[in-house]
Amino acid sequence: MKDSIQEQLIAARRNQIIDAATKVFAQKGFHPTTIRDIAREAGIADGTIYNYFENKTALILGILDRLNESDRRETDFGGFTEGDFRSYMKAYFRHRLTALKADNFEIFRVVISEVLVNQELRELYYRKIIEPTFTMAETYFQQWTEQYIVKPTNTRLAMRAISGMVLGLIVEYLMGDPILEAAWDELPDLLTAMIMGQEPHA
Repeated sequence: MKDSIQEQLIAARRNQIIDAATKVFAQKGFHPTTIRDIAREAGIADGTIYNYFENKTALILGILDRLNESDRRETDFGGFTEGDFRSYMKAYFRHRLTALKADNFEIFRVVISEVLVNQELRELYYRKIIEPTFTMAETYFQQWTEQYIVKPTNTRLAMRAISGMVLGLIVEYLMGDPILEAAWDELPDLLTAMIMGQEPHA
């Protein structure tokens, strides 16, 4: 019980720091932001941050992990056991795209630009977040293929194509595409239809 309480306290403090870092990075950008800025926003001493995050790169990796929702990936992918797979896929896309639109677009703009130029961060992001996510997704999609829920395909390539499509849509939105801004909420249905084919009519 003691360990559980301690783990909860550590998780709460990490989240407090990530919340503050997210806000300050979104306002000032990655490079102008200092650890002191983040500590001030979090209402803690500068040194406290180093008990939880080695540096700003570790902090931005924590933000990327949150954006990826890594802690709920097993639940997301394992959420479908039986029933209407098309509805499951629409709900999955709706959750991911709505969460991004809600409050994460500005911080995504900051972190993705840093990922593209920071080799250390890029390698950590791929190894610790992207690769495990793909591995998990591939396992589930392979199971669904074997159960004839989805059409047989190159699963590993399909996962990257779907991920790339969503990432591309986010980048286009950030560039100010008016069509995407107006119709963002229509994307879950459209993406599902593109991947699974049009829904058969009765």
